[in-house]
Amino acid sequence: MPLDLVNYQTRMLTMIKVNIAEAKAHLSRFLERGETVVICKRNVPIAELRPLPKQSRRARPVGLAKGTFKVPRKFFAPLPDGLIAAFEGKDG
Repeated sequence: MPLDLVNYQTRMLTMIKVNIAEAKAHLSRFLERGETVVICKRNVPIAELRPLPKQSRRARPVGLAKGTFKVPRKFFAPLPDGLIAAFEGKDG
């Protein structure tokens, strides 16, 4: 069985299908479960609600790219007058 078909079947088996009225009445319950909810209109799927990925609670490490990039000196040079005028909406 192709992998795409397996993923599709797994997704279809783990999601909840509800009509609009039921989604309105029980939306908070469906969201608490953390499952994918397919909202249907007259049993025809029209929308899908999916849970967002869990946020990592670990602190992000600082300095992983240290030494891989050096800011060139010209980065700190003043911008040309024409570019500054363009940012200010003036004709340069």
